[in-house]
Amino acid sequence: MKNLLLLLVFALPACTGKEEGTVTPAAEKRPVTLELHGDIRVDDYYWLRERENPEVISYLEAENAHTEQALRPFAGLQGVLFDEMKSRIKQDDESAPYRLGDYFYYIRYEKGGEYPIYARRKGSLDAPEHILLDVNKLAGDAEYFAVRGFSVSPDGNTAAWGVDTEGRRFYDLYFMDIESGELLSDTIEDTTSNFEWANDNQTILYGKQHPETLRSYRVFRHRLGSAEDSLVYEEPDEENYLSVTKSLSNAFFYLVSGQTVSTEVRYVSADSPEDSPTVFLPREAGHEYFVTDGADRFYVTTNDGARNFRLMEAPLNDTSKEAWVEVVAHRDDALLDDIDVFRNHLIVTIVENGLTQIEITDRRSGDTHRMAFDEAVYTAYSNGNHEFDTDSLRYTYESLTTPESTYDYDLGSKTHKLIKERAVVGEFDRGDYKTERLFATARDGTRVPVSIVYRKGFERNGENPLLQYAYGSYGSSTSPYFSSDRLSLLDRGFVYAIAHIRGGSEMGREWYFDGRQLKKKNTFTDFIDVSKFLIDEGYTSPNHLYAFGGSAGGLLMGAVLNMAPELYNGVIAAVPFVDVVTTMLDEDIPLTSGEWDEWGNPNEKEFYDYMLSYSPYDNVMAMDYPNILVTTGLHDSQVQYWEPAKWVAKLRAHKTDDNMLVLKTNMSAGHSGKTGRFRRIEDTSLYYSFFVGLEGIRE
Repeated sequence: MKNLLLLLVFALPACTGKEEGTVTPAAEKRPVTLELHGDIRVDDYYWLRERENPEVISYLEAENAHTEQALRPFAGLQGVLFDEMKSRIKQDDESAPYRLGDYFYYIRYEKGGEYPIYARRKGSLDAPEHILLDVNKLAGDAEYFAVRGFSVSPDGNTAAWGVDTEGRRFYDLYFMDIESGELLSDTIEDTTSNFEWANDNQTILYGKQHPETLRSYRVFRHRLGSAEDSLVYEEPDEENYLSVTKSLSNAFFYLVSGQTVSTEVRYVSADSPEDSPTVFLPREAGHEYFVTDGADRFYVTTNDGARNFRLMEAPLNDTSKEAWVEVVAHRDDALLDDIDVFRNHLIVTIVENGLTQIEITDRRSGDTHRMAFDEAVYTAYSNGNHEFDTDSLRYTYESLTTPESTYDYDLGSKTHKLIKERAVVGEFDRGDYKTERLFATARDGTRVPVSIVYRKGFERNGENPLLQYAYGSYGSSTSPYFSSDRLSLLDRGFVYAIAHIRGGSEMGREWYFDGRQLKKKNTFTDFIDVSKFLIDEGYTSPNHLYAFGGSAGGLLMGAVLNMAPELYNGVIAAVPFVDVVTTMLDEDIPLTSGEWDEWGNPNEKEFYDYMLSYSPYDNVMAMDYPNILVTTGLHDSQVQYWEPAKWVAKLRAHKTDDNMLVLKTNMSAGHSGKTGRFRRIEDTSLYYSFFVGLEGIRE
């Protein structure tokens, strides 16, 4: 500890974002020289990677203490926001039930309970309740407790689920006899929680990850009561991830080996889980395809000759490309995003002009129609469908002003039936809020969609606080979703904006390709250009503009902070991926080689030079930065804690302003933060108190 901390005291004015009277830790510089391609980098904080080093833990704890002190002026506000957000949650809530076999399944919450209770009723919703699993009793007073993948065998007699108590996403699988409520002796340690039941009700196929790199690369077969499990398939390519799914028809398992832009699928009969998997189509560079079935044939979504994908079908006895027949053609202006196959209907979800659309085709007649939605800005998606022989589609609908709503859509009569709308307790009235769909022009002329929401009475005078959010990686689209927590911002005069920047797929697959690898900077400049647009249009001003992003969105925040810090009053980077070059060169840490497909491999000079030009950690400069809050988790398996820790240390050593810079490390959680429906609000209330507090608001 003797050389660990240099203690500097800042006495700064209140209510400005300055760190008032706080003792600021400064990590000791211990230079490490990194050299590649003739380029030399000196990393002063490389030593913070030593997770087991007591000095590292002491440093993180010192940062936490500093953060608590620096944010103390906002502590009362955070408490107010927490209570406000919690008050909107229906304490004794219940999900929309779904039918599977002879039972109706649902989850519910009891008053004060952090975790769900899994339950079912036999025959009808009026039948006696049978509690299958009460996660509250399992969790007890655990600091972190996550249950994933709860699933019941096809005959309804055995339940299985995965438990992670640390946050690194290693799950132990447990099995229970439902009738007696007794745990079986079968316990499978350190799985991915990705598993599927075979039709014999005795066998599961499940995934395992590498203990060091965390790459999911093996699928095993387990038979209840068996002492040994057998390997079904091991993915040899270190850039590929492996997962297992099962079709809605229950006919096949699918083992999917994938990179970001390349896949290979194997299939196994769910009636014969002992069989070896069959390759559906050998992998090809740049070929993405995904397979399911309609019991009598395979359905394939493919980008072969179709950048935005098209849908093909193939006979069960011939999966070669020559046997494929086109069902849904490629469209230049719409991305084929997902499909569901029922006995008599085919459901196709597309993304068109940044919004989701759902199209239904009758498999017998070929007739197709599109579902109609009322709002101009919304999201809708197939969700909670568990039966193959049905003429009803279960889907979820929500918007920036409409709470998450579960509907059943009659595929014959084309009518919608609301099953459940998530309750917002209190005086919420969606009519008090307004949404807009805007388009900002990026510096290269590209039109970037922006979804915004605000409370009515808003005036475009440039004086309004505005929080801008984006992700922009992996082709993942950010849909305009509802958040009851967000009401705490809107009711205090904030505008909320989602920037649908390149790197996602909102405007088709080309939108993604224009924001990855050697075009990654488009993601950052799009975000900046949206900010400038919102300022120019009078929605806000630099003194009132805030930005938020997490994980790969945290990389976005880091790059934007280096490129245009003058545009923002405050920025939060949650679990940010900010040490891009060093991480992508280290194949011994989790999730590196599998990420080259997204970011590029810096072992190649072209990628090294490009990544180095935007890597947030490598581009910290001596200049003024806005107020910054950075979060991480000590057990984060996606973005290692040391990336944000090193970044904050370097920022503190270089920045020329006296604005707030704080790092909060959750010492008992991972990438997703806290577990529990109320505990998670602690993180949200912290984030919002930071933004609201910087506006000088204290209640």
